[in-house]
Amino acid sequence: MKLNEAKQKFIESWGTFGTKWGINRTMALVHGLILAADKPVSTEDIMEQLNVSRGNANMNIRALIDWGLAHKVFISGERMEYFEAEKDIYKVALMIIRERRKRELEPIRNMLQDLQKIEDKGKSADNFKKVIKDIDEFAEFADKAMEKMIKNDRAWMLKVLKKVIT
Repeated sequence: MKLNEAKQKFIESWGTFGTKWGINRTMALVHGLILAADKPVSTEDIMEQLNVSRGNANMNIRALIDWGLAHKVFISGERMEYFEAEKDIYKVALMIIRERRKRELEPIRNMLQDLQKIEDKGKSADNFKKVIKDIDEFAEFADKAMEKMIKNDRAWMLKVLKKVIT
């Protein structure tokens, strides 16, 4: 397989995987493109290579910057904006974990805590409260695990993951 073909396959696959990680396909494609690039990429490069509009390219590159997955690069003598991806995959994983925790887990935990305040009495109310409490306990465990992953170093995380998979 030639390099360009491999990069294209990677970008397409990254776009597909990204939707499973909770981001839109175009954002994942843009991330895959700048991740695979060996030099900074302009908005025009993104538009041309992914066949997307300027607005779509700009919106998704800004989202990647917000997530900490990309950053702007200044090239002397150039008027265009250029972008690079964070290439340390450990850092990328942590940024995705941090962002998903903030956008998904924290709101769910808040909602579950509100639902536990039900005032009704009886078997149905008790059953409902138990289900909500069990889900919240699991979410709390997941939240603590994510927090620990974010706060600890690479060696610690790799050691834990090795224990889990062996």
